[in-house]
Amino acid sequence: MKHYATSADEHFDIIFAGGGAAACVTAGRLAQADPNLKILILETGPLTKDLPRHVQPARYFHNLMNPGETFTLHRAKPSLALAGREVVVPSARCLGGGSSVNFAMYTRAAASDYDDWEKVHENPGWGSKHLIPLLKKAETFQANGDPEIHGNTGPIKASYGPDTNVASQFLEVAGKYDKERKSTNDANGFFTCNAYGRWPRYIDAITGRRSDTPHNYIYKHIDSGLTGLTIREQRRVVRVIFQNFRAVGVEHVTDAGRRDVQTSEPSVSYASRLIVISAGAFGSPAILERSGIGGADVLKRNKIEPIVDLPGVGEHYMDHNLIFSPYLASDDADTMDAIFRGNKASIEKFASRWARDGQGPMAQNGIDAGIKLRPNSKDLDEIGPEFKATWKNYFEHAPDKPVVWLGTFSAYSGNNPAAPWGKYFSATYFTGYPVSRGRVHISMGLNPYGKLDFEPGYLNHPADLGVLRWAYKKGRELARRMDIYRGEFVLGHPSFPKDSNATTKDFAQPVEISTPDIAYTAEDDQAIDEYHRKTVETTWHSIGTCAMKPREKGGVVDPRLNVYGVQNLKVADCSVAPANVGANTYNTALAIGEKAAVIIAEDLGIQGISPK
Repeated sequence: MKHYATSADEHFDIIFAGGGAAACVTAGRLAQADPNLKILILETGPLTKDLPRHVQPARYFHNLMNPGETFTLHRAKPSLALAGREVVVPSARCLGGGSSVNFAMYTRAAASDYDDWEKVHENPGWGSKHLIPLLKKAETFQANGDPEIHGNTGPIKASYGPDTNVASQFLEVAGKYDKERKSTNDANGFFTCNAYGRWPRYIDAITGRRSDTPHNYIYKHIDSGLTGLTIREQRRVVRVIFQNFRAVGVEHVTDAGRRDVQTSEPSVSYASRLIVISAGAFGSPAILERSGIGGADVLKRNKIEPIVDLPGVGEHYMDHNLIFSPYLASDDADTMDAIFRGNKASIEKFASRWARDGQGPMAQNGIDAGIKLRPNSKDLDEIGPEFKATWKNYFEHAPDKPVVWLGTFSAYSGNNPAAPWGKYFSATYFTGYPVSRGRVHISMGLNPYGKLDFEPGYLNHPADLGVLRWAYKKGRELARRMDIYRGEFVLGHPSFPKDSNATTKDFAQPVEISTPDIAYTAEDDQAIDEYHRKTVETTWHSIGTCAMKPREKGGVVDPRLNVYGVQNLKVADCSVAPANVGANTYNTALAIGEKAAVIIAEDLGIQGISPK
């Protein structure tokens, strides 16, 4: 098909430097509104069209455990806060970005997150009253959702999976054990949290397919032959080309096969109307810095000729801190281990079922229940004094903001070869708004293949350790009361002192609901903190490195997504988030993509894109 180009046409109206989740939304909306627009998407990785490893939802885990060409692995500097570890943070490297490879977990930000974007960070038009209509526009919620906050005609499908005993037991135990918190039919209602419920996923309930942005915003339009969309896969953007501070083109090189600056012949594609950088929290700041836009010290170190001194580029890196605490499960537990850890023959059995009717374990993601959790006064004492200022200033008056997400994962998630074959479930938790921040910058000049100078900042602030410690204890109390519980996988838990009441057991039976909570000593707490330093990892939610803030406050783009100091250049992806969101970031990427389409249509006089 001609629109899946192997060599670039030279001139376009709009060029997207990067083809992630937000880029597909924006480009697809613009192309649909005006089929005469010539739009180019330059994507570093490959296409994903109808490939089983992408459209079959349960394949995501194998892809993450065995990252291939659809991931870029970013190795960070060693960190004392992480016991000297060099953590590795993957980012998607394929059309659709994270939407094509993620856990397919449907989690929406708090309304106050977006209201903070608008009010605290001075971005008119980015509050919840503006973004919720766009998120409704993007989705078809295949359940009985409130029509005030859920859509029913959008391209992206969201659904609940079948009942599993892992999820049902978690919710049953929570209802009996945690009497302070309630249950809910919709744990993603924007305005409330702290209630247990089933968890939706970005999976079409009818077809069983992953609901990503390229299949729903891009491929179908290209296949129809009605748009001017062109996709160039495996093209890595080097930099933006300027004439008198106006962005006019994009220089790019191959990202296929052997990749080095000596053998890669650059090409330049030109845009007459607009260039949009949409390469994610790692790629977007790197493109800006190679283009001469960034902090003066960073550009000088890399021998880049400066165009705009913009020190916020690459700063304010944010993520969530993730832990899977593994538990042994009974033989009758409904787990995903047979797919996630199974051999090829067993996996193909589930794939055959999926091919017949789109159902079965291959149409699941293993995350079926959870809670956006907030602490009570007793919990705040447990978390510790380091967190109290954050609670008072950030959370106390925002009851829709969760401190952690806590739920079940119906499998063993690790790669420890000592883990015996069998059934597992995990108490999974991640911090919603870590206090710690990081940064990412180029380190090898104009070399687009060069290693990034990356410091994620995980656990640099002691408040984050206290939150994780509380979440571990909470998850453990729920897990050991579930009927399927058969003990801990000891190597996946803290190393408690031998005489501790908290010592883990590799075989155990569930305890009664009324059983007293485990009493942890100060030494036990230290063991939990050390466990988190040694095991905490990315939640694959990297955002914030091209923040939408006032320039004098470290901002990179204005509320119209324009890069400060130049013309004809925008950034539209999760890197523009001025503050964190207490949720998986795919939904936020949809909001940014839809909002960017509205903004660009207004700027360029394109009709047919509604703000709701």
